[in-house]
Amino acid sequence: MSEQNSIVILCGGGPAPGINTVISAVSKQFLAADYRVIGLHEGYRNLFNGKAETVDIDFAFADKIFNIGGSTLQMSRYKPKDEEFNPDFFIKNNIKLLVTIGGDDTASTATRISNYLTEHNVKIQNIHVPKTIDNDLPLPDGISTFGYQSAKDEGTRITAAVYEDSRTSGVWFVLCAMGREAGHLAFGIGAASHVPMIIIPEMFDNEKNPVTLDKIVKLIISSIVKRKIMGVPYGVAIVSEGVFHDLPDEELENSGVKFTYDEHGHPELGTVSKAHIFNVLVQNKLNELSLNVKTRPVELGYELRCIAPKAFDLFYCNLLGMGVKILYDKGYTGCMVTGDQCGDIKGVFLKDMVDPATGKITTRLLNMKGNKCQMVYRYGLQYLIESDYEEARKYLPNPEEYDFNKLVKIPD
Repeated sequence: MSEQNSIVILCGGGPAPGINTVISAVSKQFLAADYRVIGLHEGYRNLFNGKAETVDIDFAFADKIFNIGGSTLQMSRYKPKDEEFNPDFFIKNNIKLLVTIGGDDTASTATRISNYLTEHNVKIQNIHVPKTIDNDLPLPDGISTFGYQSAKDEGTRITAAVYEDSRTSGVWFVLCAMGREAGHLAFGIGAASHVPMIIIPEMFDNEKNPVTLDKIVKLIISSIVKRKIMGVPYGVAIVSEGVFHDLPDEELENSGVKFTYDEHGHPELGTVSKAHIFNVLVQNKLNELSLNVKTRPVELGYELRCIAPKAFDLFYCNLLGMGVKILYDKGYTGCMVTGDQCGDIKGVFLKDMVDPATGKITTRLLNMKGNKCQMVYRYGLQYLIESDYEEARKYLPNPEEYDFNKLVKIPD
């Protein structure tokens, strides 16, 4: 057993801008306190089987990676079962703190491991740094997950270029952005890029007004026809991939796509182009309506995840890394570190985020009643409403079927 106190850092899930900044900031704080800092490759995959590949992080290494995109520690979505657990790695390396960087699955697994070690008289703290470009972890209001802001900035840059292409060529574009179950990224990019249609899962009520492929297609065409009435023959519609998670099984089957699933039971949306699917469906409907409009798909996917972090996330991730040491010194464990732009560090306990019914961390959705959504959906988009019916009949036999307010119900 090592005599020097150590911490271990691992990364789970998919990449997000700022991971290396967090690793760097955490490492520098603990190196200054004379801890050994161990970086573990491949997440949880080899933590318990004796095959762990590690790297000792020193100041020079930590300093070099601070503003680099991607993750210097190889990532994995592997989720170990309880029966795989054993304390050997932690005892051998005299680990005092497990630092995990990831989303809800990574955080939940860290809590299970910590509970197991406590039951086996191995005293260890665990602190989680919430990471996802989806921004869907239930952090305090106004606090984003790291990586989201940088991904939104890059998505906005790409979308602005696509919008200019649309204006230049007279072609409509159908974009799809990542977002698993929530629409934060699509909404943030769409609102920043002044696109005329943003479609996110939060627009639909699964009980009273479930999402369907037909509604998504009609919402896009509603915007296309509204812009035609305005004399604008171009535009961009952005759709969150999260709508796929709410589609009934028969809808997915009707899309013609055969999905595979990852080890957590999530559809592997990364294996198919959602933009292509929506674009084909929209183009088929346009042809059926004899509307001479060309559409093209653009997928906003993996190119957002490994970019170098922007200024917001560089500062934010540095703050979170320092926050890990602050919470550790206070004896916190089983928590997420959060920090606002004023430097106020707080520990949010994972047990308080878990939905008792599912045992999983609650997904943070966009608040459709909030001012941001109300302003964008009521005043920032272009779509057909009842007063447009007469002019819309030049293009649609039944314009009421494309009425935004009949397709979705935005709450007051």
